[in-house]
Amino acid sequence: MVNIRRGDIYYADLSPVVGSEQGGVRPVLIVQNDVGNRFSPTVIAAAITSQRSKANLPTHIMLNAETTGLAKDSVVLLEQVRTIDKHRLKERMGRLDNTCMSQVDQALSISFGLDFAQEQREAT
Repeated sequence: MVNIRRGDIYYADLSPVVGSEQGGVRPVLIVQNDVGNRFSPTVIAAAITSQRSKANLPTHIMLNAETTGLAKDSVVLLEQVRTIDKHRLKERMGRLDNTCMSQVDQALSISFGLDFAQEQREAT
């Protein structure tokens, strides 16, 4: 498998799915750290949709097609994060810049409640 890096965008086959999970062959953003990407048979990825009419949640980051390699302006859904086998990854489409990845990091902290967890620890 090629050198997969955090911030890369790949096409991935996310089927089968259950309920409201994003499925089918679609772009995903690799959010796992690069040590895991290098040595693990799996990666952690967030689904990307071109349906920009989705609810505008604090876990949604807008992606510009011109700068990301995507076919259309899209939204990365950081509440739709899952671990997938590397064999689900197809072609690499592009990569997010550091500014956009900072927004991704903030949205991930909201999605996983990391800010809230820090506040709880500080309150005790």
